Amino acid sequence: MLIAEIIRRKRDGETLSASEVDEFIRGVTDGSVGDGQIAAFAMACFFRGLELAEQVHLTRAMTHSGKVLDWGQLGLGGPVLDKHSTGGVGDKVSLILAPLVAACGGFVPMISGRGLGHTGGTLDKLESLPGYEVVPELDRFRRVVREVGCAIVGQSEALAPADRRLYAVRDITASVDVPGLIVASILSKKLAAGLHGLVMDVKTGSGAVLSEREGAEKLARHLVQVAGDAGLPTVALLTDMDQVLGYSAGNALEVQEALDFLSGRERNQRLQEAVMALAAEMLLLGKLADNRDNAHHRLQQALGQGRAAEVFARMVAALGGPTDVFRDPQLQHAPVVRPLPAREAGFLTAVDTRAVGLAVIGLGGGRRRASDPVDHRVGLSKIRQLGDWLEAEQPLALIHAASENDAETACAVLQQAFRLGARTPANGRTLHGRIA
Repeated sequence: MLIAEIIRRKRDGETLSASEVDEFIRGVTDGSVGDGQIAAFAMACFFRGLELAEQVHLTRAMTHSGKVLDWGQLGLGGPVLDKHSTGGVGDKVSLILAPLVAACGGFVPMISGRGLGHTGGTLDKLESLPGYEVVPELDRFRRVVREVGCAIVGQSEALAPADRRLYAVRDITASVDVPGLIVASILSKKLAAGLHGLVMDVKTGSGAVLSEREGAEKLARHLVQVAGDAGLPTVALLTDMDQVLGYSAGNALEVQEALDFLSGRERNQRLQEAVMALAAEMLLLGKLADNRDNAHHRLQQALGQGRAAEVFARMVAALGGPTDVFRDPQLQHAPVVRPLPAREAGFLTAVDTRAVGLAVIGLGGGRRRASDPVDHRVGLSKIRQLGDWLEAEQPLALIHAASENDAETACAVLQQAFRLGARTPANGRTLHGRIA
Protein backbone atom coordinates (compact mmCIF):
# COMPACT_ATOMS: atom_id res chain seq x y z
CA MET A 1 0.00 0.00 0.00
CA LEU A 2 1.16 3.54 -0.73
CA ILE A 3 2.36 5.45 2.34
CA ALA A 4 0.21 8.40 1.29
CA GLU A 5 -2.83 6.11 1.39
CA ILE A 6 -2.01 5.03 4.95
CA ILE A 7 -1.72 8.69 5.97
CA ARG A 8 -5.01 9.50 4.21
CA ARG A 9 -6.82 6.70 6.05
CA LYS A 10 -5.56 7.97 9.40
CA ARG A 11 -6.40 11.55 8.42
CA ASP A 12 -9.98 10.47 7.66
CA GLY A 13 -10.34 8.80 11.04
CA GLU A 14 -10.08 5.18 9.93
CA THR A 15 -8.44 2.51 12.08
CA LEU A 16 -5.13 1.24 10.72
CA SER A 17 -4.45 -2.49 10.58
CA ALA A 18 -1.31 -4.16 11.91
CA SER A 19 -0.03 -4.62 8.34
CA GLU A 20 -0.53 -0.95 7.53
CA VAL A 21 1.30 0.13 10.67
CA ASP A 22 4.09 -2.34 9.90
CA GLU A 23 4.40 -0.94 6.36
CA PHE A 24 4.64 2.63 7.61
CA ILE A 25 7.23 1.79 10.29
CA ARG A 26 9.34 -0.19 7.79
CA GLY A 27 9.48 2.93 5.63
CA VAL A 28 10.39 5.11 8.61
CA THR A 29 13.19 2.69 9.50
CA ASP A 30 14.69 2.26 6.02
CA GLY A 31 14.31 5.94 5.08
CA SER A 32 11.81 5.48 2.25
CA VAL A 33 9.27 7.50 4.28
CA GLY A 34 10.33 11.15 4.36
CA ASP A 35 10.17 13.59 7.26
CA GLY A 36 7.23 15.34 5.61
CA GLN A 37 5.24 12.12 5.57
CA ILE A 38 6.18 11.41 9.19
CA ALA A 39 4.99 14.90 10.14
CA ALA A 40 1.72 14.38 8.23
CA PHE A 41 1.15 11.03 9.95
CA ALA A 42 1.86 12.53 13.39
CA MET A 43 -0.53 15.41 12.77
CA ALA A 44 -3.23 13.01 11.54
CA CYS A 45 -2.78 11.09 14.81
CA PHE A 46 -3.03 14.38 16.72
CA PHE A 47 -6.43 15.20 15.24
CA ARG A 48 -7.86 11.67 14.94
CA GLY A 49 -6.20 9.84 17.81
CA LEU A 50 -5.06 6.23 17.90
CA GLU A 51 -7.24 3.35 19.05
CA LEU A 52 -5.76 1.07 21.70
CA ALA A 53 -5.25 -1.67 19.09
CA GLU A 54 -3.35 0.80 16.88
CA GLN A 55 -1.15 1.74 19.82
CA VAL A 56 -0.34 -1.95 20.33
CA HIS A 57 0.47 -2.39 16.62
CA LEU A 58 2.65 0.74 16.59
CA THR A 59 4.49 -0.22 19.77
CA ARG A 60 5.29 -3.71 18.48
CA ALA A 61 6.37 -2.46 15.06
CA MET A 62 8.66 0.18 16.55
CA THR A 63 10.11 -2.25 19.10
CA HIS A 64 11.07 -4.69 16.37
CA SER A 65 12.38 -2.01 14.01
CA GLY A 66 15.78 -2.78 15.56
CA LYS A 67 17.53 -5.05 18.04
CA VAL A 68 15.83 -6.29 21.23
CA LEU A 69 18.25 -6.81 24.12
CA ASP A 70 18.42 -10.05 26.09
CA TRP A 71 20.14 -9.75 29.47
CA GLY A 72 19.80 -13.43 30.39
CA GLN A 73 23.25 -14.41 29.13
CA LEU A 74 25.02 -11.90 31.40
CA GLY A 75 23.98 -13.56 34.66
CA LEU A 76 23.20 -10.24 36.32
CA GLY A 77 21.87 -11.68 39.56
CA GLY A 78 19.06 -9.15 39.84
CA PRO A 79 16.03 -7.80 38.01
CA VAL A 80 16.32 -5.49 35.00
CA LEU A 81 14.18 -2.44 35.83
CA ASP A 82 13.55 1.03 34.51
CA LYS A 83 11.49 4.17 34.99
CA HIS A 84 10.32 6.62 32.37
CA SER A 85 8.78 10.09 32.63
CA THR A 86 6.36 11.64 30.17
CA GLY A 87 8.37 14.84 30.49
CA GLY A 88 8.47 17.84 32.76
CA VAL A 89 10.35 21.01 33.64
CA GLY A 90 13.24 20.57 36.03
CA ASP A 91 12.73 16.81 36.07
CA LYS A 92 16.11 15.39 37.04
CA VAL A 93 14.61 12.30 38.74
CA SER A 94 16.34 9.83 36.39
CA LEU A 95 19.80 11.08 37.37
CA ILE A 96 19.07 10.22 40.99
CA LEU A 97 16.77 7.22 40.67
CA ALA A 98 18.87 5.00 38.37
CA PRO A 99 21.91 4.83 40.68
CA LEU A 100 19.65 4.63 43.74
CA VAL A 101 17.84 1.53 42.48
CA ALA A 102 21.14 0.02 41.32
CA ALA A 103 22.53 0.52 44.83
CA CYS A 104 19.61 -1.60 46.08
CA GLY A 105 20.33 -4.54 43.78
CA GLY A 106 18.48 -3.66 40.60
CA PHE A 107 20.00 -3.31 37.13
CA VAL A 108 18.84 -0.22 35.26
CA PRO A 109 19.56 0.06 31.51
CA MET A 110 17.87 3.45 31.14
CA ILE A 111 17.35 4.55 27.55
CA SER A 112 16.45 8.22 27.73
CA GLY A 113 15.61 11.00 25.30
CA ARG A 114 16.43 14.59 24.57
CA GLY A 115 14.23 17.58 25.26
CA LEU A 116 10.79 17.30 23.71
CA GLY A 117 8.70 20.44 23.24
CA HIS A 118 8.99 22.62 26.35
CA THR A 119 10.28 19.75 28.52
CA GLY A 120 13.90 19.01 29.32
CA GLY A 121 15.76 15.89 28.19
CA THR A 122 17.90 13.61 30.34
CA LEU A 123 20.49 13.18 27.58
CA ASP A 124 20.89 16.95 27.21
CA LYS A 125 21.52 17.15 30.94
CA LEU A 126 24.16 14.39 30.88
CA GLU A 127 25.94 16.01 27.95
CA SER A 128 26.74 18.83 30.38
CA LEU A 129 29.37 16.45 31.76
CA PRO A 130 32.45 16.63 29.49
CA GLY A 131 33.22 13.35 27.77
CA TYR A 132 30.04 11.52 28.83
CA GLU A 133 29.11 9.26 25.92
CA VAL A 134 25.34 9.36 25.67
CA VAL A 135 25.11 6.84 22.81
CA PRO A 136 27.76 4.17 23.47
CA GLU A 137 28.14 0.98 21.49
CA LEU A 138 25.76 -1.73 22.69
CA ASP A 139 28.60 -3.85 24.08
CA ARG A 140 29.81 -0.97 26.21
CA PHE A 141 26.27 -0.20 27.35
CA ARG A 142 25.75 -3.81 28.44
CA ARG A 143 29.14 -3.93 30.16
CA VAL A 144 28.46 -0.79 32.20
CA VAL A 145 25.05 -2.08 33.28
CA ARG A 146 26.62 -5.38 34.35
CA GLU A 147 29.59 -3.86 36.18
CA VAL A 148 28.08 -0.68 37.65
CA GLY A 149 24.38 -1.53 37.90
CA CYS A 150 23.02 1.24 35.71
CA ALA A 151 23.72 3.18 32.55
CA ILE A 152 21.70 6.20 31.38
CA VAL A 153 22.12 6.46 27.62
CA GLY A 154 20.29 7.40 24.43
CA GLN A 155 18.95 5.21 21.71
CA SER A 156 21.59 3.65 19.55
CA GLU A 157 20.78 3.11 15.92
CA ALA A 158 20.22 -0.54 16.79
CA LEU A 159 17.43 0.03 19.35
CA ALA A 160 13.96 1.14 18.16
CA PRO A 161 15.39 3.21 15.27
CA ALA A 162 11.90 4.06 14.00
CA ASP A 163 11.20 5.86 17.26
CA ARG A 164 14.33 7.99 16.86
CA ARG A 165 12.97 9.50 13.64
CA LEU A 166 9.42 9.89 14.88
CA TYR A 167 10.63 11.48 18.12
CA ALA A 168 12.77 14.07 16.32
CA VAL A 169 9.99 15.06 13.92
CA ARG A 170 7.36 15.30 16.67
CA ASP A 171 9.60 17.63 18.65
CA ILE A 172 9.60 20.30 15.92
CA THR A 173 6.10 19.91 14.44
CA ALA A 174 3.81 20.59 17.43
CA SER A 175 2.85 16.91 17.65
CA VAL A 176 4.43 16.08 21.00
CA ASP A 177 1.18 15.73 22.93
CA VAL A 178 -0.36 12.82 21.01
CA PRO A 179 -1.18 10.16 23.63
CA GLY A 180 -0.98 7.18 21.26
CA LEU A 181 2.39 8.27 19.91
CA ILE A 182 3.65 8.88 23.44
CA VAL A 183 2.67 5.32 24.40
CA ALA A 184 4.38 3.76 21.38
CA SER A 185 7.49 5.93 21.71
CA ILE A 186 8.05 5.15 25.37
CA LEU A 187 7.20 1.47 25.32
CA SER A 188 9.06 0.61 22.13
CA LYS A 189 12.30 1.80 23.73
CA LYS A 190 11.59 0.01 26.98
CA LEU A 191 10.58 -3.27 25.32
CA ALA A 192 13.72 -3.11 23.16
CA ALA A 193 15.76 -2.73 26.36
CA GLY A 194 14.64 -6.17 27.57
CA LEU A 195 13.18 -5.08 30.90
CA HIS A 196 11.62 -7.20 33.65
CA GLY A 197 9.61 -4.28 35.08
CA LEU A 198 8.82 -0.65 34.29
CA VAL A 199 7.54 2.26 36.37
CA MET A 200 5.96 5.16 34.50
CA ASP A 201 6.05 8.71 35.86
CA VAL A 202 3.05 10.34 34.16
CA LYS A 203 3.11 14.09 34.73
CA THR A 204 0.01 16.27 35.05
CA GLY A 205 -0.25 20.02 35.49
CA SER A 206 0.80 23.22 33.74
CA GLY A 207 4.28 21.95 32.85
CA ALA A 208 3.27 18.49 31.69
CA VAL A 209 2.92 17.38 28.08
CA LEU A 210 -0.67 16.47 28.99
CA SER A 211 -1.71 19.16 31.44
CA GLU A 212 -5.24 17.93 32.25
CA ARG A 213 -5.61 15.20 34.88
CA GLU A 214 -8.16 13.25 32.84
CA GLY A 215 -5.84 13.01 29.83
CA ALA A 216 -2.88 12.03 31.99
CA GLU A 217 -4.86 9.28 33.72
CA LYS A 218 -6.04 7.92 30.37
CA LEU A 219 -2.46 7.89 29.09
CA ALA A 220 -1.27 6.10 32.23
CA ARG A 221 -3.93 3.41 31.82
CA HIS A 222 -3.01 2.90 28.16
CA LEU A 223 0.69 2.63 29.04
CA VAL A 224 0.01 0.01 31.70
CA GLN A 225 -2.37 -1.93 29.46
CA VAL A 226 -0.23 -1.89 26.30
CA ALA A 227 2.91 -2.79 28.26
CA GLY A 228 1.10 -5.60 30.05
CA ASP A 229 -0.18 -6.97 26.74
CA ALA A 230 3.43 -7.03 25.56
CA GLY A 231 4.55 -8.96 28.64
CA LEU A 232 6.17 -6.08 30.54
CA PRO A 233 4.82 -5.61 34.11
CA THR A 234 4.23 -1.88 34.51
CA VAL A 235 2.99 0.50 37.21
CA ALA A 236 2.22 4.18 36.61
CA LEU A 237 2.30 7.02 39.12
CA LEU A 238 0.60 10.34 38.41
CA THR A 239 2.90 13.11 39.64
CA ASP A 240 2.54 16.86 39.85
CA MET A 241 3.99 19.29 37.31
CA ASP A 242 2.26 22.51 38.40
CA GLN A 243 5.66 23.86 39.35
CA VAL A 244 9.27 23.13 38.50
CA LEU A 245 10.44 19.87 40.07
CA GLY A 246 13.28 20.90 42.34
CA TYR A 247 15.21 24.14 42.54
CA SER A 248 16.57 24.31 38.99
CA ALA A 249 15.66 24.09 35.31
CA GLY A 250 18.41 23.86 32.72
CA ASN A 251 20.89 21.17 31.86
CA ALA A 252 24.10 21.77 33.84
CA LEU A 253 22.15 23.36 36.68
CA GLU A 254 20.00 20.24 37.02
CA VAL A 255 23.05 17.99 36.99
CA GLN A 256 24.49 20.03 39.84
CA GLU A 257 21.22 19.72 41.76
CA ALA A 258 21.27 15.94 41.25
CA LEU A 259 24.85 15.84 42.56
CA ASP A 260 23.80 17.90 45.59
CA PHE A 261 20.88 15.53 46.19
CA LEU A 262 22.92 12.34 45.95
CA SER A 263 25.68 13.73 48.16
CA GLY A 264 23.21 15.02 50.74
CA ARG A 265 24.23 18.66 50.39
CA GLU A 266 20.68 19.79 49.51
CA ARG A 267 17.45 17.90 48.81
CA ASN A 268 14.26 19.51 47.56
CA GLN A 269 11.30 17.94 49.38
CA ARG A 270 9.06 17.47 46.32
CA LEU A 271 11.93 16.02 44.30
CA GLN A 272 12.70 13.59 47.12
CA GLU A 273 9.05 12.52 47.37
CA ALA A 274 8.92 11.79 43.64
CA VAL A 275 12.23 9.92 43.60
CA MET A 276 11.39 7.76 46.60
CA ALA A 277 7.88 6.88 45.41
CA LEU A 278 9.05 5.86 41.94
CA ALA A 279 12.10 3.98 43.21
CA ALA A 280 9.99 2.10 45.76
CA GLU A 281 7.68 0.90 42.99
CA MET A 282 10.71 -0.35 41.08
CA LEU A 283 11.99 -2.33 44.07
CA LEU A 284 8.55 -3.87 44.54
CA LEU A 285 8.25 -4.81 40.86
CA GLY A 286 11.69 -6.40 40.98
CA LYS A 287 10.94 -8.22 44.26
CA LEU A 288 13.85 -6.41 45.90
CA ALA A 289 11.58 -5.39 48.80
CA ASP A 290 8.70 -7.19 50.56
CA ASN A 291 6.56 -4.10 51.05
CA ARG A 292 6.58 -0.34 50.57
CA ASP A 293 7.97 0.41 54.04
CA ASN A 294 10.83 -2.01 53.47
CA ALA A 295 11.48 -0.45 50.06
CA HIS A 296 11.70 3.06 51.53
CA HIS A 297 14.01 1.83 54.29
CA ARG A 298 16.40 0.26 51.75
CA LEU A 299 16.36 3.40 49.61
CA GLN A 300 17.04 5.69 52.58
CA GLN A 301 19.98 3.50 53.55
CA ALA A 302 21.42 3.61 50.02
CA LEU A 303 21.20 7.40 50.04
CA GLY A 304 22.39 7.90 53.60
CA GLN A 305 25.37 5.57 53.27
CA GLY A 306 26.47 7.20 50.01
CA ARG A 307 26.07 4.04 47.93
CA ALA A 308 23.79 5.71 45.36
CA ALA A 309 26.30 8.54 44.91
CA GLU A 310 29.09 5.99 44.44
CA VAL A 311 27.12 4.20 41.72
CA PHE A 312 26.44 7.49 39.91
CA ALA A 313 30.13 8.42 40.00
CA ARG A 314 31.14 5.00 38.65
CA MET A 315 28.55 5.21 35.86
CA VAL A 316 29.75 8.66 34.77
CA ALA A 317 33.39 7.56 34.74
CA ALA A 318 32.60 4.31 32.91
CA LEU A 319 30.83 6.24 30.15
CA GLY A 320 33.71 8.66 29.64
CA GLY A 321 32.71 11.52 31.93
CA PRO A 322 34.70 13.13 34.77
CA THR A 323 36.49 10.53 36.87
CA ASP A 324 35.53 12.20 40.17
CA VAL A 325 32.24 13.86 39.35
CA PHE A 326 31.36 14.90 42.91
CA ARG A 327 34.67 16.61 43.51
CA ASP A 328 35.08 18.11 40.04
CA PRO A 329 32.07 17.76 37.73
CA GLN A 330 33.65 20.14 35.19
CA LEU A 331 30.29 21.79 34.52
CA GLN A 332 30.37 25.04 32.58
CA HIS A 333 28.74 28.17 33.99
CA ALA A 334 26.83 30.90 32.20
CA PRO A 335 28.62 34.26 32.03
CA VAL A 336 25.54 36.22 33.14
CA VAL A 337 23.65 35.44 36.35
CA ARG A 338 20.95 37.86 37.43
CA PRO A 339 17.99 37.69 39.82
CA LEU A 340 14.39 37.51 38.67
CA PRO A 341 12.80 40.03 41.05
CA ALA A 342 9.30 39.72 42.45
CA ARG A 343 7.27 42.75 41.36
CA GLU A 344 5.35 42.85 44.64
CA ALA A 345 5.23 41.20 48.04
CA GLY A 346 3.13 38.08 48.49
CA PHE A 347 2.94 34.32 48.55
CA LEU A 348 3.91 32.44 45.42
CA THR A 349 0.49 31.11 44.48
CA ALA A 350 0.89 29.72 40.93
CA VAL A 351 3.47 29.04 38.25
CA ASP A 352 2.94 28.69 34.51
CA THR A 353 5.46 25.87 34.36
CA ARG A 354 5.20 25.45 30.60
CA ALA A 355 6.22 29.09 30.21
CA VAL A 356 9.24 28.42 32.43
CA GLY A 357 10.27 25.54 30.17
CA LEU A 358 9.86 27.71 27.08
CA ALA A 359 11.94 30.44 28.72
CA VAL A 360 14.78 27.96 29.23
CA ILE A 361 14.55 27.08 25.54
CA GLY A 362 14.58 30.81 24.73
CA LEU A 363 17.82 31.15 26.68
CA GLY A 364 19.32 28.41 24.48
CA GLY A 365 18.83 25.50 26.85
CA GLY A 366 16.65 23.56 24.37
CA ARG A 367 15.86 23.31 20.68
CA ARG A 368 13.50 25.14 18.37
CA ARG A 369 14.70 22.97 15.48
CA ALA A 370 16.18 19.47 15.62
CA SER A 371 19.54 20.78 14.38
CA ASP A 372 19.84 23.52 17.03
CA PRO A 373 22.80 23.33 19.42
CA VAL A 374 22.04 23.37 23.15
CA ASP A 375 23.72 25.77 25.57
CA HIS A 376 24.08 23.54 28.62
CA ARG A 377 25.05 26.44 30.87
CA VAL A 378 21.78 28.38 30.83
CA GLY A 379 18.56 28.09 32.80
CA LEU A 380 17.21 28.92 36.24
CA SER A 381 18.46 28.10 39.73
CA LYS A 382 17.21 28.77 43.26
CA ILE A 383 13.61 28.66 42.03
CA ARG A 384 11.14 29.50 44.78
CA GLN A 385 8.42 27.00 45.64
CA LEU A 386 4.65 27.43 45.80
CA GLY A 387 3.67 28.88 49.17
CA ASP A 388 6.94 30.76 49.68
CA TRP A 389 6.58 34.34 50.90
CA LEU A 390 8.56 36.97 49.01
CA GLU A 391 9.09 40.65 49.63
CA ALA A 392 9.02 42.95 46.63
CA GLU A 393 12.29 42.71 44.65
CA GLN A 394 13.29 39.45 46.32
CA PRO A 395 14.44 36.94 43.67
CA LEU A 396 11.93 34.38 42.43
CA ALA A 397 14.90 32.60 40.84
CA LEU A 398 18.33 33.28 39.38
CA ILE A 399 18.54 33.52 35.58
CA HIS A 400 21.67 32.02 34.01
CA ALA A 401 22.15 33.44 30.51
CA ALA A 402 24.70 33.73 27.72
CA SER A 403 24.22 37.51 27.47
CA GLU A 404 22.61 40.47 29.22
CA ASN A 405 20.06 40.75 26.40
CA ASP A 406 19.06 37.10 26.82
CA ALA A 407 18.70 37.59 30.56
CA GLU A 408 16.55 40.69 30.07
CA THR A 409 14.26 38.91 27.62
CA ALA A 410 13.89 35.91 29.93
CA CYS A 411 13.17 38.19 32.89
CA ALA A 412 10.27 39.86 31.07
CA VAL A 413 8.76 36.48 30.14
CA LEU A 414 9.28 34.83 33.50
CA GLN A 415 7.77 37.62 35.58
CA GLN A 416 4.49 36.78 33.85
CA ALA A 417 4.91 33.09 34.70
CA PHE A 418 5.11 33.53 38.49
CA ARG A 419 1.99 34.78 40.27
CA LEU A 420 1.94 36.23 43.78
CA GLY A 421 -1.06 36.65 46.07
CA ALA A 422 -2.13 37.55 49.58
CA ARG A 423 -3.07 34.00 50.60
CA THR A 424 -1.05 30.83 50.71
CA PRO A 425 -2.10 28.32 48.05
CA ALA A 426 -3.56 24.98 49.01
CA ASN A 427 -0.79 22.49 49.70
CA GLY A 428 -0.30 20.75 46.38
CA ARG A 429 0.45 17.06 46.38
CA THR A 430 3.49 15.63 44.63
CA LEU A 431 1.70 12.33 43.96
CA HIS A 432 -1.80 12.23 42.52
CA GLY A 433 -2.44 8.53 42.04
CA ARG A 434 -1.24 5.05 41.16
CA ILE A 435 -2.38 2.86 38.26
CA ALA A 436 -1.44 -0.80 37.96
